[in-house]
Amino acid sequence: MLGRTWPAKDLRVASSRALLACALAVTGCSLAPPHQTPSLPVASIYPADTANQPGAPSDGPIAPDIAWRDYFADPQLKALIAQALENNRDLKTAVLRVEEARAAYGIQRADQFPTIAAGIDGSRARTPADLSPTERALTAGQVQVGVGVAAWELDFWGRVRNLREAALESYLATDAARRAVTVSLIALVADSYLALRELDERIALTRQTVASREESLRIFTRRFEVGAIAKMDVVQVETLLQQARTLAAQLEQARAAQAHALTLLLGSPLPPLPQTERLDEAAVMPTLRVGLPSEVLLQRPDIVAAEHRLRAAGANIGAARAAFFPHITLTGSVGTASSELSGLFDSGSQAWRFLPSLTLPIFDAGRNRAALDLAEVRRDLAVVNYEQTVQAAFREVSDALSARRWLSEQVRIAEATLAAQAERARLVKLRYDNGSAPYFEVLDAQRDLLTAEQQWVQTRRALLSSRVSLYAALGGGSQEFVESPAPEGRPAN
Repeated sequence: MLGRTWPAKDLRVASSRALLACALAVTGCSLAPPHQTPSLPVASIYPADTANQPGAPSDGPIAPDIAWRDYFADPQLKALIAQALENNRDLKTAVLRVEEARAAYGIQRADQFPTIAAGIDGSRARTPADLSPTERALTAGQVQVGVGVAAWELDFWGRVRNLREAALESYLATDAARRAVTVSLIALVADSYLALRELDERIALTRQTVASREESLRIFTRRFEVGAIAKMDVVQVETLLQQARTLAAQLEQARAAQAHALTLLLGSPLPPLPQTERLDEAAVMPTLRVGLPSEVLLQRPDIVAAEHRLRAAGANIGAARAAFFPHITLTGSVGTASSELSGLFDSGSQAWRFLPSLTLPIFDAGRNRAALDLAEVRRDLAVVNYEQTVQAAFREVSDALSARRWLSEQVRIAEATLAAQAERARLVKLRYDNGSAPYFEVLDAQRDLLTAEQQWVQTRRALLSSRVSLYAALGGGSQEFVESPAPEGRPAN
């Protein structure tokens, strides 16, 4: 009806209902492209040179399902890994990155909802007589109290929703990256520990050699003093001793550097480790079931992170497309106003304001088009990154499998070589004692024996390290490190 005057209460109720109706009506749509996970850009089976060792399990859990406490049996190694997980700074940085991404998602999620704020405004002004319509000086004031909504965007085209989705996927990618850092840290600590144990064993062997050669030098010096042998034999024995001492000093230096590296990984002082004479393969780790590439690779946390980044890139495309459509925002408030503070709650002091706004992009010098192109290129980059991550993971697993196979063969050969060198050194020494061989043959045999001992220890440690590498390459224990708690308001999958 023309000229009808609505009571203030009815207008307030009507405006509130209108705001509520708009909020319920805005279900919106999404302009993001549907997500499609790229097919694995690798073979369906591992290379032929990575065939399982005899006796390798063909069933049972795969590496991602095996907790590191179950995989590593050495109690000292378990304690060191636990210490690193508690104190390592790289891991702490990764955890803080997750918290950072979680907070960023919370900020982006809040944009979906109206920001409601209460406020109180007051003003007082004097108008001079020559500016007053009554030609008399006027002093007036106003006090207003109300609750309002400021520039709330109606997300018809899904721009805000897609930005929220992109922030969520970035958070999930960061959390998966945190799990990848955890798996990598466990592998680094285990490998560093094995390297330390290798150096301990090599140092023990070298010390035994030094002690033996010191005794030989004492005997040869005495024999020279009584004229039983020539000076050259004494010099040769002393040369052999100094070579062993040099190797011992080099190994001690290497052990100190390895201990420093392990300390950095732990993030706190390295506890005293008892000296061991031999690496214990059985106490370190069992043989793993490998599984198919499609079964294993997609569970690796770095590949999970790459897929989340790909999803985030797709959501950003949806947000960039929505920028081409009208931008609708609502601003409104309801409250009470009066010229005096004492009259704020008097009858008839109600006040309200409703300011819808619609903005349609007409000319932006190609900004929106460039933003969409940028989002699409970043999505393509995310696809390439995902495929590259999968290929790198496939290579890491293949390398670890190949190393496990061929290092096992090298350990067998090194054991046979060591046995042969030990027998050769024994026989040459007998020949020298019987006068049928010069001492330089003894010198050469003992030097080769020491080299064979050192090589045997190094190869055994390399085999154990290959098992650690395989465990990490297969995403070892990544299912143990579950995702961080879902952020508030995360949509159900």
